Amino acid sequence: MNFRNLISYIFIILCLVIIQVLLLKNLALFGVAFCFIYLLGILSLPIGIQSFPLILVSFLLGLGVDVFYDTLGLHAAAATFLGFLRPHWLKAISPTGGYDDSSKPTMTEMGIGWYLSYSFPLVFAFSLVFFIADQWGTGGLFGVLNKSFFSSIFTVILAIIVQLLFFKRRRGI
Repeated sequence: MNFRNLISYIFIILCLVIIQVLLLKNLALFGVAFCFIYLLGILSLPIGIQSFPLILVSFLLGLGVDVFYDTLGLHAAAATFLGFLRPHWLKAISPTGGYDDSSKPTMTEMGIGWYLSYSFPLVFAFSLVFFIADQWGTGGLFGVLNKSFFSSIFTVILAIIVQLLFFKRRRGI
């Protein structure tokens, strides 16, 4: 990763955190679906990134959101789990020839079908860890699964919209 790409990733992640904190903090559809758009910063990092920097970036990103949400490490724990799970999931859905290390796992570069099979399970795992930790013993299993499922759908749909509006497109698309 060159310096220009590093600066662009830092800028994207800062913008996503600002949007999350200022606009999406109190947004909940029907009291069930919450949006975690800052996860797009973790999901769009290059495929070839090593595990330790990925987990570190995920933890710091979650911790930064925790500072503004006053959630005592819930976002940091769930985002760290997402950072840990991402390389394993990429390996599980890897095509026969593998990935190019410099390719980015974005919808515009890999296609919508691949992106949905990549992002939805990871965001669902994040949401599951987040809501299990948030509602430990009070929400019940159905409430946790309900919030996790609909929050994952809401987050992935908004991530697709953000990518269509703001990410660079390949030629021919």
